Amino acid sequence: MEIRPAQPDDVPGIDALLRASFPAADEAMLVQRLCIDGDMVLTMVAHDEAESGVVGMAAFSRMDVAVNGRAVAAVALAPVATLPGWRRQGIAEMLIAAGHDMLERAGYVLAFVLGDRGYYRRFGYDADWAKGFDSPYAGEHLMVLPLQSAGMPCGVRGHAAHARAFAALAGAGEGA
Repeated sequence: MEIRPAQPDDVPGIDALLRASFPAADEAMLVQRLCIDGDMVLTMVAHDEAESGVVGMAAFSRMDVAVNGRAVAAVALAPVATLPGWRRQGIAEMLIAAGHDMLERAGYVLAFVLGDRGYYRRFGYDADWAKGFDSPYAGEHLMVLPLQSAGMPCGVRGHAAHARAFAALAGAGEGA
């Protein structure tokens, strides 16, 4: 199995993976909209030749974020998916870690995620750090991770806006 950035030939496999991994097509539509709108920053895939394609993926999309009045380069992690038969093998963890490494090297400062605190805490995401950000998704499930070695300073205040495509997903009743 290979963990790598997605390539154009992976698009059908990513779409099939998302449709097989979630009860509705909302996440597949989210990824399509992020790409069409030009908001997709990085999509990591787990590719297995024996399986003939994509068995896992993690998407990172552009955000509009300001910290203490200054714009910073930030991304949102979502969605993350692994084919049912490939779950609980560490694939999602490898995808997320590889994505974080690439984004850090590219100069991104923060990564946000909406999700289970227990799960995303293992990657360093923290809901307490997100409390200082004004966001339509503010609450216990909004978490942030500093990607640069300086870490997260105390008293951070700012705003964090996800790409427009997330509002459409939330409007579909599935949340973001």
